[in-house]
Amino acid sequence: MSDPIGELLRARSVVVLDGALATELERRGADLSDPLWSAKCLLERPELIREVHLDYFRAGAQVATTATYQATFEGFARRGIERARAARLMLEAVALARAAREEFRASLPSGAQPLLLIAASVGPYGAMRADGSEYRGRYGLTDRQLTEFHRPRLEVLARSGADVLAFETLPCLQEALVLAELLDEYPHMTAWLCFSCQDGRRNCEGEDIARCAQALAGHPRIAAIGVNCTAPEHVPQLLERMREHAAQPLVAYPNSGERYDAQAKRWLGPEAHSSSAQARQWVAAGARLVGGCCRTTPADILALSEAFG
Repeated sequence: MSDPIGELLRARSVVVLDGALATELERRGADLSDPLWSAKCLLERPELIREVHLDYFRAGAQVATTATYQATFEGFARRGIERARAARLMLEAVALARAAREEFRASLPSGAQPLLLIAASVGPYGAMRADGSEYRGRYGLTDRQLTEFHRPRLEVLARSGADVLAFETLPCLQEALVLAELLDEYPHMTAWLCFSCQDGRRNCEGEDIARCAQALAGHPRIAAIGVNCTAPEHVPQLLERMREHAAQPLVAYPNSGERYDAQAKRWLGPEAHSSSAQARQWVAAGARLVGGCCRTTPADILALSEAFG
């Protein structure tokens, strides 16, 4: 079994991930007021996605996370896009990240070829619904229904050329276990897995995060586990609770601290951008991979890379 995350961690005590994709796309003029969210740019402005990936590499990120969080067959079908084209768009998302990596490497001094990974984002079922349910959970679905939803996309992304998969913003243990078991069908792939959380103890569905970590400890293809798209102030306590039970390295890439209003489709409240001082607290609590989620920027990632480079 290939373990790219483990390879990175053998070379570095802390791995720096990238930050928000949609935030940067919007800042550069993209209109993401669409259920496809950042995946809309795969249809309209793919070159902008590559530019954002490139800027995160320039900021010091060692991992680029693809624009596939909300790229699902169901979501594309609502736009009248047939399955074959939808699959090609998912593959294109990975190709854009790979192209940015190659462009960045080409800009480095001769002989410098750092290990940089491409993580294919796999968002939760709630992201496809585009109604904020990734911050609530309680889908009312069976394990079989969740498996049938996730398997077709995993089949595409597992052969996309991505180095790892990123199971992100999962609100509940049920969906996490479904994805962990599905991953066993692709023995050449590993993934990190992150929960969205409501406070310092519970995921968004209200389950104890320590129990979640314990339940996933027996899945060796889950190469790292942690939290994302969660308010930064909750991260240290969450990691400390997970550390007691997790068999894998820990990951943390919180959002800016604002609250997402699913009805208005916007973030509310004062920004509280992650600082390197906060990130040091995450590392002290056990994190080996750190980055940013919604509303974070290349400047935030640069601060992390300077702190942990």
